[in-house]
Amino acid sequence: MKLAEALIERSDLQKRLSLLEGRLKRSSRVQEGDEPPESPRYLLTELDVLSKSLEDLIRRINRTNVLTAINRESLADLIVRRDGIAKKKGILMNVIESASVTPERYSQAEVRYLNTISVPDLQKQFDALAREYRLLDTQIQRQNWITELLE
Repeated sequence: MKLAEALIERSDLQKRLSLLEGRLKRSSRVQEGDEPPESPRYLLTELDVLSKSLEDLIRRINRTNVLTAINRESLADLIVRRDGIAKKKGILMNVIESASVTPERYSQAEVRYLNTISVPDLQKQFDALAREYRLLDTQIQRQNWITELLE
């Protein structure tokens, strides 16, 4: 199985676990004399099986990410760098949006607000990060489709 396929399977297992949680909640409490919509014992068994499958898959994905290198850098390190760029991009976008808001003033007596940062400079930084993110993400995705998942 390719690493990309394992990532898709991981996402599917996570969604299934989330749905299973809802089913367990609905079946965990009923009025006296009523039956639960599904057997809680069966659902708890399914929870154990899915949790174990997800744990095993994540372990294999992590092992593969650590042992797979692109230009002498592990896939795991590239993912960490990509996630850091994404976080910084998000913060810059929020600051740009905040600094770009033009407050309405109804009279000259009202307090004026001034930006303490240069929005155009921040926008340039954001654009550079967005480009770096796209290139790095493309490199990671390409590697995911050619890398075999390790045991």
